Amino acid sequence: MIEQIDFAALEAQDPQTRAILRRGVLETGFLKISNTPISKAEVEALIKAYRGFFAAPVAEKSKVDMALTGSNRGWGASGSEQVDPAANPDYKEVFDCGFELGREDPLRAEGLLVYGDNQWPAAPAGFQARVQAYYSAAITLCRALLGHIAEAAGREAGYFDSRFTRPMALLRGNYYPARPDWAGEKDFGIAAHTDYGCLTLLTGDGTAGLEVLGADGGWHAVDLAPGDFVINFGEMLEMWSGGRVKATLHRVVGSGEERISVPMFFNPNHDTDVSAEGAAPISAGDYLKRRYDATYVHLQGKG
Repeated sequence: MIEQIDFAALEAQDPQTRAILRRGVLETGFLKISNTPISKAEVEALIKAYRGFFAAPVAEKSKVDMALTGSNRGWGASGSEQVDPAANPDYKEVFDCGFELGREDPLRAEGLLVYGDNQWPAAPAGFQARVQAYYSAAITLCRALLGHIAEAAGREAGYFDSRFTRPMALLRGNYYPARPDWAGEKDFGIAAHTDYGCLTLLTGDGTAGLEVLGADGGWHAVDLAPGDFVINFGEMLEMWSGGRVKATLHRVVGSGEERISVPMFFNPNHDTDVSAEGAAPISAGDYLKRRYDATYVHLQGKG
């Protein structure tokens, strides 16, 4: 169901690869990508860094607890999110970091939480540098992918460039513990949902867990080798494209194995109008804040 493309072939404008990308953008909403500029060794080093952080005592992780900030920067404990109101809070831990405005950026005066300052733990050693290096590389890859996605959706290749100069780009480390014996039908690592923004770039430790809802109504497992990536598209891009780009439901039920995954949620500048042509305007920042307020337990009731 989920097709795979070679990124180098995509960059070389290979017709067959471009056709696969177009199907993924307009039909399935998911693709697997290999042979990117981000090496397997870089991904493995990143996973090791996240594993070290999540293994730390709760007292240490709590020093960077996002629930104390009113934003979504830092550690989120198990149960800190609920993507599906009909399910129980998600059984996972997270660590979020995002795009930071420059110290002299006039937008700082607006206090926008979507550009909140990051929190960094003291340990493990080198964690901040490793995560920031990957963040930068993932931003570059996402920018390149968006050019190809724009063409697949019927826009010019540079359509998104001016709209992603201050991207609301959130990098997350997900830690899914082994599914507990007490888990019931409403308990998930993360319940069924569509992503909120534009483009998601996902990598992980190779452990199975991600499932995508197919056109046949069944849930299909997505295998992902370490160093390769999955991309999928969110609600904002589906809306922005007038429904041409597909945001697809996906979930993680959990298994007997723990799992680490790393999504980059790549979203436009906060003031970008992401409404479909002819629809009432809505800014990307307002849309994303509305969805965050409904998901993060510590933000609920504060929107």
